[in-house]
Amino acid sequence: MASSRFLLHFFFVLSILHVAFATRRLTELVRDSPNQLKYHNGQLLTGNISINLIWYGNFKPSQKAIISDFIASLSSKSEHQPSVATWWKTTEKYHNKLSKPTSLSTKLGKQVSDPKYSLGKSLTETHLAKLASKGASPNAVNIVLTANDVAITGFCSGRCGTHRSAVAKSVTAKGKVNKNKFVYIWVGNSETQCPGHCAWPFHQPIYGPQGPPLVAPNNDVGLDGMVINLASLLAGTVTNPFGNGFYQGDAGAPLEAASACPGVYGKGAYPGYPGDLLVDTTTGASYNAHGTNGRRYLVPAMYDPSTSTCSTLF
Repeated sequence: MASSRFLLHFFFVLSILHVAFATRRLTELVRDSPNQLKYHNGQLLTGNISINLIWYGNFKPSQKAIISDFIASLSSKSEHQPSVATWWKTTEKYHNKLSKPTSLSTKLGKQVSDPKYSLGKSLTETHLAKLASKGASPNAVNIVLTANDVAITGFCSGRCGTHRSAVAKSVTAKGKVNKNKFVYIWVGNSETQCPGHCAWPFHQPIYGPQGPPLVAPNNDVGLDGMVINLASLLAGTVTNPFGNGFYQGDAGAPLEAASACPGVYGKGAYPGYPGDLLVDTTTGASYNAHGTNGRRYLVPAMYDPSTSTCSTLF
């Protein structure tokens, strides 16, 4: 562990009283989706949610822009279709399934950078929780993004990212203890560690059907792979934030809004083939969604609770 610690501007003593765990599975083979994602009577994220980005390690400004533009694209109208915002609207259908449907809106919140690896380059879940707790709020999703030279417990061997919930305790100047439940996401840059696992289809898979990799739409295999994982985990976070929302199967490794449709990005997907996608005639890059600032992204199919099918953008 690094000798220097990440200094917070307030005093948080984390107490991980409850953990809701979800992982983007490494296997990118297409499989039949479950008949339905069951609702387990828990809370969904609602209201105006700030999405905060916590950059851990060395990221170029151009790399940060890929992610921040993606977050902004969730709520921005695009001149071109299909769009990231259209994809994201599928999450509203989960709210509409409730007896008292509520609304959800997102906005890009604050960004925090830790380029000096204050907790070292080998992190555990406890480290990720500490990083995520900065600015923890019930009206925010804090996203920890780790650079390609940061090792995370279980990264590559069983997961590409996770979403969890925790309770943080803050102590006021008068000694009063406040408890704050919050949700967070971690996604790692797999470019140098396991792109065949976590950045497919922009890298040839380590196992399974072997096909040529696609050209990444933002010309960065690691970051474009992070967008795929982040998109999947964001969908799971808003529809199953505390482990008792919408999911199918084992609560410890649930199939959620996007993870229920592994390996599917366009119509006609099958093992080793992500489906029919749009292709940029100049760069040859593959994508299925337009975003802000002329961005193009590849987002996973999302399970549509109104039709009980994996829905693609076209």
